[in-house]
Formats: sequence, structure tokens, C-alpha cells
Amino acid sequence: MKYSRCFNRKVTSAVGSLKVGAMLSRMLREAPTAGFLLLLFAWQPVVIAAFSPVFGASSAQPKLVVQITIDQLRGDMPLRFKDRFGEGGFRYLMDNGVVYSNAQYQHSTTFTAVGHATLATGGNAAQHGLAGNDWHDRVSGERVYCVQSPDYPLIGKEKNEKNKHKGTSPRNLTSTTIGDELVLASGGKSRVFSVSIKDRGAILPGGHLGKAFWYSSGSGKFVSSTYYYEEYPAWVKAWNAADHAGKYQQVTWSLKQPRKRYVYRDQDDRPSEKGYKHLKQSFPHALGNADKKSFYKGLRYTPMGDMVTLNFVKELMKQERIGLGEATDMLAVSFSATDYLGHAFGPNSLEAEDNLLWLDATLAEFFSYIDETVGLDKTLIILSSDHGVDAIAEFVSSKGIAAGRHYPKKFIAQANTGLQKRFNSNKNFVIAFWNPSLYLDLETVEKLNLDVAKVENALVEEMLQIPGFALAVTRTNLLAGDVPDHPIMGKVQRAFHPKRSGNVLVVQDQGWYLYPNADEFSAMHGSPYSYDTYVPIMFVGPGIEHSVIARSVHPEDIAATVTSYLGIKPPTGSVGTPLVEVLE
Repeated sequence: MKYSRCFNRKVTSAVGSLKVGAMLSRMLREAPTAGFLLLLFAWQPVVIAAFSPVFGASSAQPKLVVQITIDQLRGDMPLRFKDRFGEGGFRYLMDNGVVYSNAQYQHSTTFTAVGHATLATGGNAAQHGLAGNDWHDRVSGERVYCVQSPDYPLIGKEKNEKNKHKGTSPRNLTSTTIGDELVLASGGKSRVFSVSIKDRGAILPGGHLGKAFWYSSGSGKFVSSTYYYEEYPAWVKAWNAADHAGKYQQVTWSLKQPRKRYVYRDQDDRPSEKGYKHLKQSFPHALGNADKKSFYKGLRYTPMGDMVTLNFVKELMKQERIGLGEATDMLAVSFSATDYLGHAFGPNSLEAEDNLLWLDATLAEFFSYIDETVGLDKTLIILSSDHGVDAIAEFVSSKGIAAGRHYPKKFIAQANTGLQKRFNSNKNFVIAFWNPSLYLDLETVEKLNLDVAKVENALVEEMLQIPGFALAVTRTNLLAGDVPDHPIMGKVQRAFHPKRSGNVLVVQDQGWYLYPNADEFSAMHGSPYSYDTYVPIMFVGPGIEHSVIARSVHPEDIAATVTSYLGIKPPTGSVGTPLVEVLE
């Protein structure tokens, strides 16, 4: 609605034939300051309509909001391969919606849990609570997994006090999500569902008030926890009994297009690629395995993992009649195969390139199903990613570019040796590392009658002597806001959680692999550099016109944009700014 039209309509109803200009002129001429303020409040609808751009609910309220997260989809990937895509997948978004070509995360912990939490809440670590995929608990002395929740085991399973990671829920999430706010605003009429291969990829976008399902790599079923249901709905039991994942047992993953069309056609079997067990390292990849459990696990590392995910999503939409109720529903889907095979083969591998083409077809099938059931003209779709990815360090190094691989046990031992010499002790000071945090043994520090800040500073100095580390900052300085005015340090500050982060947060040099499991994967993410922070953002839906925007924006802006579009308040932890191109 144009402001002038809105203004004229309100003026006509309020003051009949009075002209706006004359009315305001008389108010300014005749009223003293206090009187003018009273008149201003009395005529608030007129003034707001005339002068305030209000980002309220869309004039065409959608029946369904679909938030799609492509795990490990770096921002350049859909842009570079657009001419290879079909009409109905990525190009439906790119040709009909708003595409932001310069979106960068503002935090340094570019991992799955943190990215999904930011996309769902619009916040950073201090707001949504996720210090990483994992962090160290100072009370128990144990690792905390981002969605672990011992009180909520998988449906049909008993509580396992010895293994707290067997229970899952969104309890570690400290902010509301887009979906939570939608449910609250509708008085419970709106419903939220979330699906992913990964538990964290489903649980965090689903928020506190949604229902989440994720893939069991041991059984090929989609499962949930007692946080969501006491027992599975009948349709879930039936879907799982049909063993949809098992139908790919005899399938071979082959190239979708002629090999000559691929940019990375000659990068199929590099020495630096680790592959995944029975899938081997080069095309074609036979999915079958005599061990059914191994087959189910391997499925995640192929485009067929996303196909099974979509199969479940379609059944979920059908059985729960998503988008067909009186209120707007929300569906969050995180496609994870890009991440799994990116880790195994690297982002600039033939496997990664071919996967994008298969993923494009999967998205086209998804959008077609939405159109058949709800209507694309009644659906708001948002697509982004939780993080990007760096190339394989050894491959980069072979090209003459500086890169390397960190081994945590080695650098922790080196740091401890340095601290022991400084403080004349044989005790280990550093007891845990979870990106990007190093945790001190505070009991040891106390027994030695040392100042914690002094030990933290000493640890910073020790870490910066190790090749492959660029920056380090202490918890004491982060709490005080005493950090250099540096773009990278700003990202570290936003990754810091006062209770869950460690005593020293480190940043590796560009091109360096840093992860607790040093040799598990070929390629890695998790840094504050552009290859990890750069992701796509695309919106398409009722009232949104096509445009490509090169302005710098952030995934933190998505939650504020969606809630503004819907006319509801942003999540409690939101720090983003609404994207005006979506709301105009």
C-alpha cells in the first residue's frame, strides 16, 4: 500500500474534507509545544500513516513458510552453476525472488549448530546459547553436545544416564525461533515442523514449540525424542516400516550430466580426498553394502540422502496437512548431503559439483509438491546455509598456497609445556578443546594461587607461537569488551558465550584445518574467513519482486525479515535488521 493512499484514507475518515497540508499547518501555527504534542498523539494514525514506513504483515499473508537450509552451501556455488540447473529448483528462487549475493555470517564459529541457531533466531552465541557444535561443561567436566538432553530419549528408548547424548531436545537453545513466535502470535493455531538428516539440523530450526524429525544413520528411519511425542504418529510408524532408505541399496550414484560438462571433471580421485568407506573415492559410487547399517550410514554421503529426506517431508506434509489450516504453518527442512560429501571429497571435487545438480532436481521436486498441495503463490520460501567451507588443505598446499592441518593433541601438549615452564608446575593447565575454545583447569590455577587472567594471557602467547594460529583472545578480555577493533575479532566476540565458551578463543590462519578430530575429514569449515562465512540468501513468496542485491547483508537478518513479513515480533534473541527488498 502506498503511504499517500493510506494517508488519504485515514484523513478522509477522520476529518472529512480537511486537507492534510492545511491541517498540519494550522497545528504548527496555533499550538504551543505542549499543545502540539497532544495534538500529535491525538492524530497519531494520520502522522504515522503519512511519515512512517511501517513494515507490517504482508498484504498477501502466506499459508506456509518454508525455511530451507542447505548444509555447507557456500555462497558462490549456486551462482556459479546457475546455467547448469533446471527450471524448477534453484532457478525458481533465483529467477523469481530476491537474491542476496553478498551475505556473510557475523560470527567465527561457522558450524552446523551455530548456523542453524542463527538462522532460526537471528541471534549470535550470547543470544541463542550455542557456543559451537560442542562445548566443555565446567561442572561435570564432560563434553556437551549442542542438542543433548538426557531427560528426553528417543521415542521407544529408555533414559541412559551413562550416555547423556542419547537424549535430545532444544533445551540448550536460549532464544525463541521464528516458528516459536509464529505459534505464540497465532494462539497456537500455527504449527511448526522441522526435518533433517542431522538431529541438530532439525531440532534447532524447530524451536521450542515445533515438532522435529531426523534420520537415524543406524536404521534408515526418521526418529524423534520424547520431548516431541510420547509415541510416534501412526503415519511415521508406517513410513519407517516401509524402509524407504533401503530402496537405494542397489542404486549406484552416477554423474547426472555428461562428464565433459563438469568444471571438476578431472578432480575425481585426488590423493587428498578421504571418501567414505565403501563408497570409494571416484565415480561411479555403488551405495550397496552387505552390512545394512553401513549402507544407511553411507547414504548420508550421497545425493540420495537428501532424496530420502524429501520423501519423508512429502509424507509429513500430506499426513499433517501442513499449510492447509486456518493459520500460517511453518516447515523447516535442512538438506545435509552437501555437508557430508563436502567433508569427504572437498567442495571443489567432482562429487560436490554433481551433488549440486542432484540437489537442484530434489528442490524442483519439493517446490512442485508444494505447488500441488498448498500453492507456491501462497508460500514464502527462504533458502540459505549454515556455513560455507574451505578447500582441502593438502590440495590447496599442493598449488603453492599456504595451508595446513592442526592436530589438537599436539598443540594442547605444546601449550601445556609452555605454561608448565612459565608457572613452574607439572600440572596440565589446558584440559579441553572444542572449536574455538581452550578450557583451563581452574582447580589447578586456584591451587597454584595464580590469577586466571594472567594464565589466560600466558596461554594466548603460547598459542600464537604455534604455526597456523593467527589470533587468540582471553575470556577476561571478551567479558570486558577489551578486544582490538578488528573485523575478525568482532566475529570472535559474537561467537563468545559467557558461560559456555572457554578461557581462550583461537583463530587459525587462513587455509588451516582446525577441528578436534584432525584426520576425520578431508575438508573443514569453522573459521571467520569468507570461505566459511559466505552463504546464499534467497526469498520468494507473495508480494516479493525479483531482484539481485549485492549489498552486504547477514543471515542474522533473516529472522527479523520473516517476522516483519508476517507481522509478528522477532525472536527474543534477534539482533538482525529486516531486509527491505523483501518487505517492499
